[in-house]
Amino acid sequence: MANHASAVKRHKQSEKRNSLNQMNRHKLKTQMKKLKVAIGSGKAEDTKTLLPLTHSHIDRAVQKGVIKKNTARRYKSRLAKAANNPTA
Repeated sequence: MANHASAVKRHKQSEKRNSLNQMNRHKLKTQMKKLKVAIGSGKAEDTKTLLPLTHSHIDRAVQKGVIKKNTARRYKSRLAKAANNPTA
């Protein structure tokens, strides 16, 4: 454990940031899973409503620094491709 007050403070800050990042990452993955289930089940209406919502979750994760910009672009591209072509 840390011996200095500044090290103790840093440890507390890192724990707090870690829990916030974990929470945001969990929200993102849950939303992506919901969309993938809707795509897999062939529900076009659910897919159309969930796709923009999932894109906003991805954008928010980038804003908060949970994922990188290119990772977000890749996720959005693949999800849109799957949503627009559910048979493949």
